[in-house]
Amino acid sequence: MPLLQLAILALIQGVTEFLPISSSGHLALFPALSGEADQGLMIDVAVHLGTLVAVVIFFRHDVARAAAGGVHVLTGRTRTYEAGLALRLVAATIPVVIAGLILSAAGLTDIFRNVEVIAWSTVIFGVALWLCDRFGPLIRKAEDWSWRDAILMGLAQAVALIPGTSRSGITISAARALGYERTDAARLSMLMSIPTILAAGTLTAKDLLDAGDMALGADAAIAAGLSCVSALLALTLMMRMLRTWTMTPFVLYRFALGGALLIWLYA
Repeated sequence: MPLLQLAILALIQGVTEFLPISSSGHLALFPALSGEADQGLMIDVAVHLGTLVAVVIFFRHDVARAAAGGVHVLTGRTRTYEAGLALRLVAATIPVVIAGLILSAAGLTDIFRNVEVIAWSTVIFGVALWLCDRFGPLIRKAEDWSWRDAILMGLAQAVALIPGTSRSGITISAARALGYERTDAARLSMLMSIPTILAAGTLTAKDLLDAGDMALGADAAIAAGLSCVSALLALTLMMRMLRTWTMTPFVLYRFALGGALLIWLYA
């Protein structure tokens, strides 16, 4: 794959993964609107893995606590805050893993990768983001994350398998509806992305090994590195913005993008 195309895909993923505007939708739109060949799920997963590294770096203190929690669980200390965080992250990941396995087994992983689905989900879940952010109270912190909230946010995350939904967008919407402050909603959403992206990478790693295509592996590595750099910059900017901004700018972007796609499709 040409380096320029890899760079564009990495930039798209890095910028859009953490903003609630759907990275998978933008990745699927690129070949549809540019006329380039679809990069395939393998490159999509590679750029997602790049953003995973960015999340781990940015939230390294929370990641360290979750990792320590995993050790606590293995040694029988399940009542610590760290153990609870680790277990809740696992619980929040189960719904999307099950949904992904079902789609993969049924051969339906590409069924939603079309412009019409992306357009409608961009608008519909943009409305959901606005409603949750507008009417959700600002009364809870990330440290208040409960089992119920982890499961509800995990169920919401599974819906993000539909391109255009936005994994961060729908999990932040769920967190805001549950009363979490904006920066804490984003923080929980980003932490939830770590096991989710790891699960997706694990499911496709076998395909990469079976393909035995060194060129594909090199393309994936380049895309992952570039997306990590752009993701770190985007994540830093978004977390600063959410200290004073509402979600309205992202909602307006979703409406503009979804509306333009619908006009292009039906006009």
